[in-house]
Formats: sequence, C-alpha cells, structure tokens
Amino acid sequence: MGADEKQEKSANGLESQRKGSAIEGELETILGYKPELQRNRSLFTLLFQSLAIAAIPYGEGTPLISAIYGGGQLSIFLGWIVILILDECVALSLGELASRYPTSGGPSYWSFQVAPRYKTVLAYVTGWIWLIGNWTITLSVNFGFASLLSGTIAMYHPDFALNDWQLLLVFYAICLLTFVICAFFNRWLPIVDTICAAWTGLSILIILIAISVKAAVGRHSASYTLGHYDTSLAGWGGFTFFIGLLPAAYTFSAIGMISSMAEECADPAIKVPNAISLCVPVGGIAGFFFIIPICATLPPLADVIGAPAGQALPYIFNVVMGTPGGGLGLMFLVLVITLFCSISITVAASRCTWAFARDDAIPGAKMFAKVDSRLGVPLWSLVLVTVVQ
Repeated sequence: MGADEKQEKSANGLESQRKGSAIEGELETILGYKPELQRNRSLFTLLFQSLAIAAIPYGEGTPLISAIYGGGQLSIFLGWIVILILDECVALSLGELASRYPTSGGPSYWSFQVAPRYKTVLAYVTGWIWLIGNWTITLSVNFGFASLLSGTIAMYHPDFALNDWQLLLVFYAICLLTFVICAFFNRWLPIVDTICAAWTGLSILIILIAISVKAAVGRHSASYTLGHYDTSLAGWGGFTFFIGLLPAAYTFSAIGMISSMAEECADPAIKVPNAISLCVPVGGIAGFFFIIPICATLPPLADVIGAPAGQALPYIFNVVMGTPGGGLGLMFLVLVITLFCSISITVAASRCTWAFARDDAIPGAKMFAKVDSRLGVPLWSLVLVTVVQ
C-alpha cells in the first residue's frame, strides 16, 4: 500500500476510533500501519527523553558564547524567558497534532491529514524538511560534544587546540559510540533516559552550589546579574539581544522530535502530547537554577569571548572555580549529560527516518523501513542517520 493510500485509509479509520473504541495496540493499524516496535515507553520516560534531548547544561552551555556576544547577563536571563514562552506555544500546537494523529511519521503525516489541497506533495516536502532537520540537529549535538571536549582539554592545556582532522575523528568516535548503544541496548534506553533525568537534576544542583560558593572572580549584584547588557562586543547595537537568544533557542529546538516515539508507548494520543508540552516548563524551571548562578559569577565578558575552542562554559567553570580540577569536575557532569543527549536524540532521529521510509518517501525505503527482529530497532535507519552525520 502506498503512502497516500495508507494515510487516506487512516482518516476514516482514526475517526471511527475516536467515536468508538479500540483495544490497546491497534492504533497504528487504524492509522494505516502495522505495529512493529516494542512498547517500552511510559509518560515519564518519554518526558525524560525529551529533557535528555533538551539537555539544559549542554544546550545552554555549548553556544553560550553567542549570548556573551549578545550582551551578556540580560540576554541570557531575559532571553531564556522569551524562548520559554515562545517554545511552549509551539509545544502546545505540536501536542495537539500529536494527540490527534499519534504516529511516528510526525509532521509529515500531520501535513497529509490537515492540508486541504495538494496534501501528498505537502506531506512529502514537510517530511523531507523534518527528516533533514532531525539529521542536522543530531549532527550538531554530536559535533558540539566533540567541541565541548576540546574546550575541556584546554582548561589544562590553554595553548592546545584540536586540529580539524582531530576534532573530526573525535566526532566520528562519538557517532560510533552512540550508534552501538542505540542499536544493541534498546531495551535499556528507557532506563538510560530515567538516569539522565536524575543525573541532570543532580548536576544542576551541584553546579549551582559549587560556583555560587566558590565564585573565584566575585559575585555580581542582583541588578547586574539579571540586567547587565553590553552591546559593544558584537557591533550590532541593540540587535545583539537577538543574537543572545541562540543558546535558549538551541536548547529547546528539538522538542517535537519526541513525536517520533509515538509507536513505542501505550496510549500515545495522551502520553506523547503530554511529554511534548511538559518539556518546556519542566526544563525551563530547571534552567533557571543553571543560568542564574552563571550570570551571578560571570567573569568579564571581554575575557570570555577569547575562550579556547570558542567554548565559554569550560572557561567560565575554570575561572569561577579557581582551579582546572574544579572546572573539570563540573565539566564532567555536563559531558555525561551530553552523552545522554546524543543517545536520546539519535534514537528519535532514527525513528523519524524509519517512519518516513515506511511511507516509501526516501531512496532505499524498503531497507530503511525494516525493523530488525532480533534487536527490535530499525537498524538500517539508525545506520543511515549515523552515515549522514
């Protein structure tokens, strides 16, 4: 059955299910698909996976130098609030669609169902945009991981910088490690996401206490902590505030990716939209406990923009803690969070790839739509995500 035929069938089938009832496990069949993946996800593990993808300390910390150029404390603090409000609006909209059409196809399938005309073309275009977005955001996390490692090494060796080919090899190693974990340890991934949530919460608390107590370069006043704004660093005047929105925007840029996990949980019409809509407020509140201590102890902005490897966070931790050892201890917490993020986002990207291939929308669709019967994962889709990176 072709993609358009499957999706046409689902329009009537899903409406019947809404009006009547269906036993658990038949929803994908009603939507036009055969259930193939293990249902080993709950609401909490879906929420934890979405928070692992957001990875607050990594998502805010890796591009933090953009917020430094963007004005400093005001851009970091107020920018976080602005992005939370905007992204929660997006999350609620995505959650509504995920509730109405709970399938791993996500935006591609949604476009087909809600578009009044040219729905096949629009679904195809939307699907490719969504797929490429999944691939590139996964790539950015893994490459950001490599860059963060380089910045961490520079705490002990300030004059050392990884060459381009060395950084690329580190990136390849991260991609390979993530592939192995996602392919061969699928049954344990919900536990991994749960551990990630606990690790992230504990790490934020440790970072808050450590840099607030140590504060080797001093502590700023409350007004300076939340309102200092320096427009001289980027050369764009007041527009620099919008440059400073990048870290917060990057943190929550992938909130919709959890929709690709819809076929791995029971009652996805309820659990997936709840996970999407809860990610922003839960992650946002946790984020305040991470960014405010940084704003309160931030070294001079002109010094931060010269951080090795362009990574502000390792430099800030190093200077604020007063010793490379103290900075390394905090960076270790962040690097583990980044590994969790790489795993969770790769899983979601592979499910997106598999779902799009299932609709015969990419070359080699038959191979990429196959679920490995032994591992219980779309292995070739996972291979494709890794190779594309």
